[in-house]
Amino acid sequence: MQIEQRPVGSVMVVDVNGQIRLGEGDVLLRDKLQSLIHQGYKHLVLNLAGTSYIDSAGLGEIAHAYATVTRQGGQLKLAGLTKRIHDLLAITRLLLVFETYDTDVEAVESFGKA
Repeated sequence: MQIEQRPVGSVMVVDVNGQIRLGEGDVLLRDKLQSLIHQGYKHLVLNLAGTSYIDSAGLGEIAHAYATVTRQGGQLKLAGLTKRIHDLLAITRLLLVFETYDTDVEAVESFGKA
């Protein structure tokens, strides 16, 4: 799994490519998101367009990051969901928790409308 970050104004976009699964993937994601939160980023977009698979550990890390950012007055939004990941979030009912957008551009723009 590869993670890249890029600032777009006051929003940090985190591009995730590969699989988020138990072991290295979930730890890398946790470390990256915690680092950004500790650096003071409160508006995060997790771009999953390049993510092919997420297991329960990966879902747990995304949910944990969401809770952490929300507690600190920020927001974590998801973008670029593949059909497989969209269906997974629907089945687990996490789709009701997260704000999701078709593209990272739409997700970034949504912060300006808040």
